[in-house]
Amino acid sequence: MPQPAPDAAAPSAISGAAGAPRLWAVVLAACAGQFLVVLDVSVVNVALPSMRDTLALSETGLQWVVNAYTLTFSGLMLLGGRAADLFGRKRVFLAGLALFTAASLAGGLAQEPWHLLAARGVQGMGAAILAPATLTLLTTSVPEGAARTRAVATWSAVGAGGGAAGGLVGGVLTDALSWRWVLLINVPVGVVVLVAAAVWLTESRATAVRRLDVPGALLATLGLGAVAYGIVRTDTAGWAAPSALGPLAAGLAMLALFVAVEARAAEPLVPLRLFCSRAVSAANVAIFINGLAMFAMWYFLSLHTQNVLGYTPLQAGFALVPHSLTIVLGSKIAPYLMARVGDRWLAVAGSVMAGLGYLWQSTMGAHGDYATTILGPGILMSLGAGLAATPLATIATATDDADEAGLLSGLFGTSRTMGGALGLAVLSTVAAARTDGRHDPASLAAGYGMAFRTGAALLAGCVLFMLVALPRTTASRTSGSRPGPAPEAG
Repeated sequence: MPQPAPDAAAPSAISGAAGAPRLWAVVLAACAGQFLVVLDVSVVNVALPSMRDTLALSETGLQWVVNAYTLTFSGLMLLGGRAADLFGRKRVFLAGLALFTAASLAGGLAQEPWHLLAARGVQGMGAAILAPATLTLLTTSVPEGAARTRAVATWSAVGAGGGAAGGLVGGVLTDALSWRWVLLINVPVGVVVLVAAAVWLTESRATAVRRLDVPGALLATLGLGAVAYGIVRTDTAGWAAPSALGPLAAGLAMLALFVAVEARAAEPLVPLRLFCSRAVSAANVAIFINGLAMFAMWYFLSLHTQNVLGYTPLQAGFALVPHSLTIVLGSKIAPYLMARVGDRWLAVAGSVMAGLGYLWQSTMGAHGDYATTILGPGILMSLGAGLAATPLATIATATDDADEAGLLSGLFGTSRTMGGALGLAVLSTVAAARTDGRHDPASLAAGYGMAFRTGAALLAGCVLFMLVALPRTTASRTSGSRPGPAPEAG
């Protein structure tokens, strides 16, 4: 997301003892918004089987419960950052939170599959507006120095905590109440934060006149969504069917048009000149490929624990807590390892570790104990994911131009989330093709195992790509304290 111009931050910076309560209100509001946004990426995973039973969702519908959120979230996130600078950070924060909360209510009350999918798409739109504003509020309200560093560190930790808590929160709510509460829980929290933010936050905006690249954002989101839908359609219609080829061709055409629009736009959503940097282009491609494989891990593990091993939603939530904590641990220890071995080699090592975990996980069957079927491969996959993401983020966002730091960070987050959404469509299609309509535990396990083997192949390809394409950076460059994107878990 774009960072504000330095002269825009000064009027709204809060300092002195009199501003301490308001400063804490800003930090709490920003962190609460970030927690809700990250939590909703993962909280629905454990609830998916219950959603399927209540609303008669198909396997395709299940993956779109996740993808409707992630595609709109990632596709519109850069646009949301620009909107905050142009229309005012407080105003955009409140608008995004209100839309997110209203969509959560609609999703929790859904009576038909399309109700839920539409609500999740609108939720993603709200998240795309809200998420960039949370960090921008901090950087424009908290004085530069140690206080801002602590505020941003808290924001990052809360984001990681939201991802780590998603599986457990989803399991508790689904088991104790109903799957509807994984969405409805956002409503009282959102209302409280909305009222507090309206009272305590002060308005600020960038002084430079900026334009919103709405066509670019819509083309990127609709193009990737059409590609994902076309891939999903191949499972039932086949690759040669017009119902699959049509969306694929339309999606690719929209993505090509997106590139043409960005090349001519006065204020492009993604300035194409950024990709002239080998570090930026290679790291974003690498995290996109990593996202293709790794994002779907949570989806398939949630289904496997409940549909094959017979776990309750609560048991499934607890079963995946070590995975979430491990990915956070990997992200936290990565900077220390980067200072010793370099970011390039750590990214490669992390992806190799994750790939080995994927191969181990692909041996799953209809039976198995928790330690060797879920915990062991899960720790390996999660630790590798955490170790790989941090150095890739460092490579992708390293710049001497402070005005580009936010844009590069937003671009990296978009690449990761878009890769994850597209990967879920691909791997779900692979699993469904292997299952071939059978729903007995052995067939389901075989389908999920095939998805993990395909993920391992994608990670192997990513390793080869990184060895060739990533710049040979030095360890000293990666040891700085600049915060990167919060790790995603769950």
